[in-house]
Amino acid sequence: MWKKRISAIVLLGFAVFIGYFTYNPAGAFPYKLGLDLSGGTHLVYQADTTEVAPAEVSGAMEALATVVERRINLFGVSEPLVQVEEGGVVGQTEHRLIVELPGVTDIDEAVKLIGKTPTLEFRLVRPGAETIIADELAQKTVDDIFLPADLTGRFVKRARLDFNPTTYEPVVSLEFNDEGAKLFAKITRENVGKPLAIFLDGEVISSPSIRQEITGGQAEISGQFNVNEAKALVRDLNYGALPVPIELVSTQTIGATLGAGALTASLRSGLYAFIAVALFLLFWYRIPGLVAVLALGIYTVLNLAVFKFIPVTLTSAGIAGFILSLGMAVDANILIFERMKEEIKRGKQLPDAIREGFGRAWLSIRDSNTSSIITAIILYTFASTAVIKGFALVFGLGVVISMFSAITASRTLLMAFGVAGNSKISKFLFGSGVRS
Repeated sequence: MWKKRISAIVLLGFAVFIGYFTYNPAGAFPYKLGLDLSGGTHLVYQADTTEVAPAEVSGAMEALATVVERRINLFGVSEPLVQVEEGGVVGQTEHRLIVELPGVTDIDEAVKLIGKTPTLEFRLVRPGAETIIADELAQKTVDDIFLPADLTGRFVKRARLDFNPTTYEPVVSLEFNDEGAKLFAKITRENVGKPLAIFLDGEVISSPSIRQEITGGQAEISGQFNVNEAKALVRDLNYGALPVPIELVSTQTIGATLGAGALTASLRSGLYAFIAVALFLLFWYRIPGLVAVLALGIYTVLNLAVFKFIPVTLTSAGIAGFILSLGMAVDANILIFERMKEEIKRGKQLPDAIREGFGRAWLSIRDSNTSSIITAIILYTFASTAVIKGFALVFGLGVVISMFSAITASRTLLMAFGVAGNSKISKFLFGSGVRS
């Protein structure tokens, strides 16, 4: 019996330690808060898709979102939200990129953070444009001379710095992805002997002639730049060359005061929910209810510790998922207590009733929690927005931790009471409802 009580004391001591770790605001692992709680910057970019084939616009916008998010992540911004949005008047569709940066309240800093990644594209010379004389060239536009080759920066897999073995000048070597390699091979195969212009941010930086079909997905950019310029180009291309140009059209700053108010309201709601659940459990289940409240306390501090350690970016939706998983933890305890009550009514001694109650309830708890975890995984995998992903992640983690608190913590604490016999007092203390 003393071993069980020592185990319960150790468990409670561990919970107190974890609770201090989660509460300590000066700790090494602060909570990461989303835009709606910590404040930040909301940016809207409009993409220029006029040079993209209608069938490829969707893929180009998805690639754009991926590139921008990858670039932001390099700067350590917690859980940025980057999503594509379509709008505009009838007959005219505008493709926009929505960027939300939690914790970044300086708009200039946010714009600088995203930066201007190079827009890379390959173009072929229009038929007949080779004969344009110098006097006429000044009156021509880029579109008058070059045709899009449908090969852009979104097909670039990686870039690296090399040197020309003959001139020792710095060059930038490109490696295309599988789709880009096939497209590059097709372009070079069908245009042997013709120049292939390489545009960077709308400027021609190189215009080599195609000597033969190039397979393997390799290309080379040479131009009038030094080693430092070539290194910068490699860095920017590896961060991600923008597949389409973008223009900043709207900015909005969400103040930290608003975020703090939302956080306070969310925490207050969670506290009220915990108190209401605790009062119900104490009134209806008495000693098991007290155990359930302690187990829920352990569940809460473990959740908060996981949020700090992973770390999980907390949003209003995430806090809602946490409160919902709290209800799941309560449900597991109720199943256990009701099975235990049935065993007591059958005349079993309390220790045996506790063990049998846990054993009978485990199958129901396992099946219900497994279905909840599967739902959370599906939501997280296929969700199109960070809000839903955040909710699914917090909810899924909460369900997993609730299984531990309900099965391990509740069982350890109940067995530590060591009540024997089936006296009326024992039945009342371990019963439920108004009558036992």
